[in-house]
Amino acid sequence: MAQRTVLVAGATGLVGYAALKHFTQAPDCEVIALSRRSPPGVKAMHVALDLTDAAACRDAAANLGHVTHLVYAALFELPGLVEGWRDDRQIETNGRMLRNLLDPLLKAATGLRHVTLLQGTKAYGVHVRPLAVPAREGRSDLREQPNFYWAQEDYLRRVRAKRNWCFTILRPVLIIGEAIGGAMNLIPVLGAHAAVMRQRGPILPYPGGAERVGQAVDADLLARAIAWAGDAEAARDQTFNVTNGDVFSWPNVWPAIARAVGMQPGPDEPFLLQSLGSADWDQVRQRHALLSPPLADFVGLSLEYADYQMRYGHTEPGPPAIVSTIKLRQAGFHEVMDTELMFRKWFKLFQQQRLLPPP
Repeated sequence: MAQRTVLVAGATGLVGYAALKHFTQAPDCEVIALSRRSPPGVKAMHVALDLTDAAACRDAAANLGHVTHLVYAALFELPGLVEGWRDDRQIETNGRMLRNLLDPLLKAATGLRHVTLLQGTKAYGVHVRPLAVPAREGRSDLREQPNFYWAQEDYLRRVRAKRNWCFTILRPVLIIGEAIGGAMNLIPVLGAHAAVMRQRGPILPYPGGAERVGQAVDADLLARAIAWAGDAEAARDQTFNVTNGDVFSWPNVWPAIARAVGMQPGPDEPFLLQSLGSADWDQVRQRHALLSPPLADFVGLSLEYADYQMRYGHTEPGPPAIVSTIKLRQAGFHEVMDTELMFRKWFKLFQQQRLLPPP
């Protein structure tokens, strides 16, 4: 009999899919995937659910009474992505989605032990101001900036009071992983851009703006941090930043990306990735008999996210965006990942799955 039953909400997203893969390989663990679409290639029970539908959530929760761990990785984003981060509709919808699921789940799953909630560096206002480097949990929080993080966190702390279960809030930086069609995954975007550019020659110019030193996190590493948090005493009711453990800038990592897609880096050539043509991508798909979908389904809102992350249009170096992971290390999670290796890893996987052309 499984010692844990893990419910992964948002199972087709970047974080949820990584968590789903991790827990399905863990011993003594039953895994339930919760999402509107069925996650591909993972053997787990799937519950099709729209978290904005409160009645449907109540019906689903009635059959989830054996859940012991909830990984809440569901996310609602508005078209345009970056503009929507301060929109009241985005804040209200994300807060309501968590309540719709957790309110009935708490009544049904009396053996619930742990909830993992995902935030990010918007908790420190990275989207509206330079970070105080390094940004630290609690001390650097920008509570005065409207953000759905605070709506979700305040609700979680309120319903947690005087109950036996606990929670952990994880704040990953830029996440790189496997999911397609999401709002914030750069591998499909950069891979599609490179494949289109390769039809014109072997050189792949850097398309972004002036550099900024930042951080990233491998989705599989984040999944292992989620698993650790679910059982670690030191993670009870705590918030942790999560990174690979190193820093990078896009111009410096660009040669590794170019080689991973079978090209050579060249002189910088700013290019608005949001202008990537769907017809050009269709030609690549047909030429290489790829299994990837049309561009809009492949990249989701990630074109906008790529331009934001790579600072398209900026000619002056940006302030560093660095968070501290001292608290996480002191609590007992010590895994690290080389960021260049991370990029190569995920491009290789997409190529092996025939989602991107071979190098």
